[in-house]
This record gives sequence, C-alpha cells and structure tokens, in this order.
Amino acid sequence: MKKVALSLAGVLAAAAFAPEASAIPAFARQTGMACSACHAQHFPVLNGFGRAFKAAGFTMMGAQEKVEGEHLSIPSSLNAAMLLKVRYQKSNGAAPATPTLDNTNSGDWQFPDEFSVFFGGRVADNGAMKVGMMFEGNTAGSMLVAGLRVPVVVELDAAKLSVIPFTTDALGPFYGYTESSNGINRAIRWAEHRKEISAYQYTGMGNGSTTGLAFVAHTDMGYINISRFAPQFANAYEMSSTAVELAATPTIADFATVLTVDAVSGTSYDSAMALQTTKGTGFSAQAHGELAGMETGLYATYAKTDATSMYGDKQATTVAADFTVIPHTLSLGAAIRSAKSANVSDNATTFTAVYDLAQNVAAVANFTKYSKAQGTNGDNLLTMMLEAAW
Repeated sequence: MKKVALSLAGVLAAAAFAPEASAIPAFARQTGMACSACHAQHFPVLNGFGRAFKAAGFTMMGAQEKVEGEHLSIPSSLNAAMLLKVRYQKSNGAAPATPTLDNTNSGDWQFPDEFSVFFGGRVADNGAMKVGMMFEGNTAGSMLVAGLRVPVVVELDAAKLSVIPFTTDALGPFYGYTESSNGINRAIRWAEHRKEISAYQYTGMGNGSTTGLAFVAHTDMGYINISRFAPQFANAYEMSSTAVELAATPTIADFATVLTVDAVSGTSYDSAMALQTTKGTGFSAQAHGELAGMETGLYATYAKTDATSMYGDKQATTVAADFTVIPHTLSLGAAIRSAKSANVSDNATTFTAVYDLAQNVAAVANFTKYSKAQGTNGDNLLTMMLEAAW
C-alpha cells in the first residue's frame, strides 16, 4: 500500500509540471487538478497520468468535497463541462453556380462544428470496486446522447478488471476503451483532420454508431480489450460482432509508448436492421517524450478493411510527428498518408498547428494536400478552428 501511495504521489508531482493543454474540465473539477495533468502537448492527447485516470474508470478525486456514507462516496457536485468547436473550411474545387450550404469550395463556416455538454466522474467507490461514467451530449444536433460509458472496475493487486457498457452515435467500436491518441476512437486523435492522420479513421474501423460491452484487463505493462458490439446507436439488437485491442505500454528511451494490435470481426444488425459484416485489422504506435528540448509526439497507424465488410475495401498507413516548439503555447506537426480505396491510390500530406491561448482554449489550423481531387472538393483542404472547453 505504501508503494502504491508513493507511486501515485510521484505521478501527481510529474503532472504538476506537465505542458499545458486544453481538455474537458469536468474531470479537472473532480480532481482539483489542471487540464495539463492528464493531457500531453494539447487536447485530447493523453499522457501517462491521463491513461491511468481512464483505466481507473474516471473515479479518482482530489480536493473536491464528497458526499460519503456506508458504501457511498460521490462528488458533492455533478461535474459538467461544455466543448465548443467553431470551424472554417476551404477547399480549392470549383464553387457551385448556385450557393449551397456545407460547400467547402466557396468557404464553409461551421458554427458550431461541435457544441457538446459532458458529465463525468465517480459514481461509486467501494474499496476494490469502483464505478465511473462519462456522458457526452450533442446540444446542436438531433440526438441528445452522443456517447455514454459506465466503467465498472475491480482493482486487484497487480491488475484492474473492467466491464464497460457503452453506446455512441459516431465514435466507433473502440469507444468502450482504448488508451491510444491515434484515432482508434474517433474523438481521441492528435489532429483535427481525422481521416488524413489516422488509418483507423480512413478505413472506418475507428468510427460509426456502436453499442456494446467492453471487457478490459489492465496492468502496468498494457491491457487487452475484448468488446462485443453491434453497429447501432442505443437499444442494440444482437451484439454479435467483436472488437479486440491488445496493447503494450512500455517506456522506451524515455518515451512513453502505446503499441496496439486491433481487429474487428463478426456480423450484426445496424440501426436500419440490416445485417452488416464488420471485418478489419490494424496496428498503431505512439510515443511521447522529448527531442531537442521539445515535447514530442510520434505516431504511426496501419489499417485494412475487407470489401465484404460495411467499411469497404480500404487500406492506409500513416506516419506523423508533432513538436511543441514553444512550451505551453505552440505545437507544429506533419503527417503522411499512403492509402488505397478499392485499389485506387488516395495519398495525402497534412500540416498541423495548435496555439494554446489558455489551457482550455486553442486556435487550430490543419492543411492537407491530396494526391487526387476529393470528389468535387478539389485536391487540398484548409481548416481553421477555435476550440474551447469550460
């Protein structure tokens, strides 16, 4: 027990000196810690402490007042947050003769691109058994619930065992659990242009409506997630598809790494009650550390989906690097995608910039140059975004 306390104290001390990043402040309110405690470089990239907080089911608390009694321990306030993304996108295809909404060739203001409300944190802490939750609601869309997961965690001496019911309208079969910031879960990716920097997003393995149960075994060396799911949002029928993630989390040359092997398989009904085959495999690697005095994120993904599956015949490889060139303020990155869709090349090069105006407010720019025109939208895309959470 003393070793555990000392280890936790060391992690907290290291987090206190972590670089700034924006985040969802619901958990900052619960823990009494700055957003930078859980995030590396910039939101939503998780550092080691953020991954440990997630593995414990979002239940860790700090100075916030609690309501406690026999078999009861909950925050005195229901911790909430809001996230706003305002985007401008411009591609270089021909502008339509008649103006239309959502056409990026003539410039598209998306206000909001996303406006979500979050609730999260501890539901119960009864010794070795802990229950947490994270709820994301769309305030600008037709559906109130965009994502909900309720991890039930049993802490053993050397491992954590979790059962995580989850549902999401768009975040994919690994929404239940992943520690990667590589876009395996659509919401957790290091850059805004998701299909350009993540093979999982390009192929579709990492997104889509999903309801399921994640069964997770977690140790200091890594974790395994086996999720049974259906490609439906809420009220799923016959969760007969499987998503598996096997992950190792070693420290290599002072870089904290997350290495994953992922697969989806099976046939399930989608929201329209049509049978859909889910078939794909992927590999990912990420490393966070320091190069030339700059905090650095290194990323690589590979994914391949089958023509017989709902994702189609796609494969992609991405490699990327992200450098914090001004501490606590400016990060610059680049990514290269080599991809094929139905055996047609679809490569892309992306440049990224994130300027932190504050820990919870950032100005973001992404520019992608494609090897071929993307439909009617030309062969490049510029995205400018203001992202704020409170």
